Amino acid sequence: MDTDKGALSSVVALGANIICNKIPGLAPRQRAICQSRPDAIIVIGEGAQLGINECQYQFRYGRWNCSALGERTVFGQELRVGSREAAFTYAITAAGVAHAVTAACSQGNLSNCGCDRDKQGFYNQEAGWKWGGCSVDVKYGVEFSRRFVDAREIKKNARRLMNLHNNEAGRKVLEDRMKLDCKCHGVSGSCTTKTCWTTLPKFREIGHILKDKYKEAVHVEAVRASRLRQPTFLKVKKTQSYRKPTDTDLVYIERSPNYCEEDSSTGSVGTQGRLCNRTSPHTDGCDLMCCGRGHNTHQYTKVWQCNCKFQWCCFVKCNTCSERTEVFTCK
Repeated sequence: MDTDKGALSSVVALGANIICNKIPGLAPRQRAICQSRPDAIIVIGEGAQLGINECQYQFRYGRWNCSALGERTVFGQELRVGSREAAFTYAITAAGVAHAVTAACSQGNLSNCGCDRDKQGFYNQEAGWKWGGCSVDVKYGVEFSRRFVDAREIKKNARRLMNLHNNEAGRKVLEDRMKLDCKCHGVSGSCTTKTCWTTLPKFREIGHILKDKYKEAVHVEAVRASRLRQPTFLKVKKTQSYRKPTDTDLVYIERSPNYCEEDSSTGSVGTQGRLCNRTSPHTDGCDLMCCGRGHNTHQYTKVWQCNCKFQWCCFVKCNTCSERTEVFTCK
């Protein structure tokens, strides 16, 4: 029996080796985690994709719309410029991985983790309730995200400090937004006893909070300790004092490009061909989206079945409706 188990684990390990070696963009430590926890790599990938999807939702009306992310692989994508857009990308991806791993643990889809054992059976006398049900173990999810996502930061430079700070900020926002759900127990709905458990917030909520933090992102610079030549911490730029950014600030070290034109050196894909709103004064409007280059108008006819009525017996009779419509795209 033990021989069979050994043979099976060897086959699983061999499969993990092949899979992990084929994923592009993994750092050596990430590849090692992949090989030791092949069940987790799928969840990590789903978490990173969750972050990318949320990024594309939050920036769908902007010149930069996350379009270059996740095309080759959801792992190891990097915006070359250390901009506030890069800050958002790192924070949302790290939060996405922590969120997905936490959810998978509580659903029993990952080995080595489950519900939060620290929140089982403890009675909160002041509030009059006790922990019950399955509290999600966000500490495990955050720690796993830290081990995997942060492992790609190999170069010891200012960009590494920036990326690590933003990764941690994304995870901290997730931890701070955990929810408390409770259920009453007693005769005919009375609350004689109450049990509570923690649940994950909707990821859209994390996206909105990080988008607000993106707007307020802090320009920082790296400080080198006197004896060591490599950067050791970040401080807010343009202040004489060594004021550090807060735990949940998003930070950037370089100004953003304007994202109007395609530029491979900055990772900008430009806005040519993007849909725009001719009447909007905001970033989705043709004036701002097209950067003053103007827009093309495309006319087409939309046709659909309408005014459908049930006829005796037994068929549905419809009219055909049509409408001339216009869309606008950037030149």
